Amino acid sequence: MMRFFCFYRIKKIIQSPVPEGPYIIIANHTSYLDIFFMYSILPKHPFLFLGKGEILNYPIIRAYFKGLNIPVHRKNRGKAATSFSLAKKAVQDGWSLVIFPEGGIPDTLNPQMIPFKRGAFRLAKALSIPIVPVTFTNNYILFSDPEDFLGLARPGTSRVYIHPHVSKERVQELNEEELVNLCFERINSAILKEYPELKVPREM
Repeated sequence: MMRFFCFYRIKKIIQSPVPEGPYIIIANHTSYLDIFFMYSILPKHPFLFLGKGEILNYPIIRAYFKGLNIPVHRKNRGKAATSFSLAKKAVQDGWSLVIFPEGGIPDTLNPQMIPFKRGAFRLAKALSIPIVPVTFTNNYILFSDPEDFLGLARPGTSRVYIHPHVSKERVQELNEEELVNLCFERINSAILKEYPELKVPREM
């Protein structure tokens, strides 16, 4: 309904086969459209969002995702442990998980990515499940930060890449750093394809 009334369409430039669930979906994060559009690009696969608790501060998002979100409070170890237990239980019940490993929408020059946090990859290794990398390349142009009242908000076409997944065997074979680098490069490849000016060294 949101896509229909706001005149958004989605163009899947790459649509690789998705494995049998459950699995972890990871994506770059430049706009809150990344969250809404996830339901359009993976409509047949039930999933929950595992993300920072602050996401529920926005009224529209809170109303829409309150029952479909496992909040993570990184500064509270007790609550972080609870989030892990809830995520593990969700996977055991057949749910996949969506995680934005940048930890939020970066305050950098979009769509340039920042280094990934390790939680998604530790979780994938601990639960021995595949990882499905996804890239959104232009959502930041269609809808900016809701706190920015003068920010961009316009109809258009969202370009999405669903990359080849990382099998659970490969997840276990690689060490944590190797897994992070593999997924970062896979997601970033689509961004560099469309924005070659961003081909600059990064720090991990």
